[in-house]
Amino acid sequence: MTHSFNPTALREYDIRGIYGKTLGEADAYAIGRGFGTRVRRVGGTRVAVGYDGRLSSPSLERELIRGLTETGIDVVRVGLGPTPMLYYAEVTLEVDGGIQITGSHNPGDYNGFKMVLQHAPFFGDDIKDLGKLAEAGDWEEGAGTVSDYVIEDDYVARLMAGYAGGAFRIGWDAGNGAAGRVIEKLVAMLPGEHHTIFTEIDGNFPNHHPDPTEEKNLADLKKLVAEKNLDFGLAFDGDGDRLGAIDGQGRVVWGDQILSILAEPILREMPGATIIADVKASQALFDRVTALGGTPLMWKTGHSLIKTKMKETDSPLAGEMSGHIFFAHDYYGFDDAQYAAIRLIQAVRLLGGSLTALKDAMPAIVNTPEMRFQVDESRKFAVVDEVLERLEAAGADVNRTDGARVNTPDGWWLLRASNTQDVLVARAESGDQAGLDRLVAQIDDQLAASGLERGPQAGH
Repeated sequence: MTHSFNPTALREYDIRGIYGKTLGEADAYAIGRGFGTRVRRVGGTRVAVGYDGRLSSPSLERELIRGLTETGIDVVRVGLGPTPMLYYAEVTLEVDGGIQITGSHNPGDYNGFKMVLQHAPFFGDDIKDLGKLAEAGDWEEGAGTVSDYVIEDDYVARLMAGYAGGAFRIGWDAGNGAAGRVIEKLVAMLPGEHHTIFTEIDGNFPNHHPDPTEEKNLADLKKLVAEKNLDFGLAFDGDGDRLGAIDGQGRVVWGDQILSILAEPILREMPGATIIADVKASQALFDRVTALGGTPLMWKTGHSLIKTKMKETDSPLAGEMSGHIFFAHDYYGFDDAQYAAIRLIQAVRLLGGSLTALKDAMPAIVNTPEMRFQVDESRKFAVVDEVLERLEAAGADVNRTDGARVNTPDGWWLLRASNTQDVLVARAESGDQAGLDRLVAQIDDQLAASGLERGPQAGH
């Protein structure tokens, strides 16, 4: 028996597709067989499985488990919850790997699979390998068992362990995502006054799209914070691994700004520690880490790549502009928005008690949102190479960590190819609007030189 995946479904960091079109039950079964085979071949026997609140998740879970057990794997079902709850299960239960069925922050008709093998991210060539094993039908055979383990209360207790964050008045928007129940249990244990919205897990996402990095999705939270005069607000994506925040005035505290706040207490305790952020993060963050006595490290975008780099550099904290925050300090090194929220509350208390004041103290900068535009898959990496060649020939100050990040007297701009879509991503940041306009003009000039223009915005 063999299986072929839709080539668009096997991504760099996970497997993802549109349910019923590019991803379905047969794929879930083949992932179970392939991942189970990989586990068996490193001497493992047990895998934890969790799923998010999407309508297609239960049927994909059923077929995934059938594939795993027919490979001889014993499955521990941890049920419906956020992706970090599955990561927590993989770290703390006696299992050899874990799979979360999740469409993350994508629209409701998407779904996918995030995998961990022996406490390490499963990505890149590992995912390609699942495709090869399926094409060849090269799967182990066996008869595994299925058991259920309710881990939600253990997970919430771990989030609260050693809490020293004081009492605030906070708004929480779960976006009808998979973290809803966990957030309700969490706020019941927290001191202070808490107001939650959209904690009912609903794969139709009836209120707004579950992606807190887009400001329009924070409108309901802003309204809640304003109406109740709250200290600040926290928002979560569809599978609870990305955090959004707003201050008491309703201003967005972006992913790199959250990271700059979280870094300060850690660097007081661990002077000189390496703090990692992706290439889309503000220069203000890297400067702030330096000012706090830390070692800033700019790295490639992508949760698997960041986790791997953290282990290499023994970094206690890392983050992405997209709101993925990774704590190895007093935690396990994976991205967990619920844990990041708890740590943010604690950091705000330690740094004076006002997120609004912390936001006020940040340098005034203007930047573009992440500009994403469609480009032919065969051209996306080539265009970035052409841009790099031209810039280096012209003697520009270029960082090649992940695409082209160019420093100029006006600030910086970035052009990189998405690892997961046929999309180029651009971003720019300056001290003022005139500088920003000049930077965006440089991006447009480079695209034009490669026969492209910044077309209509592409979705996620």
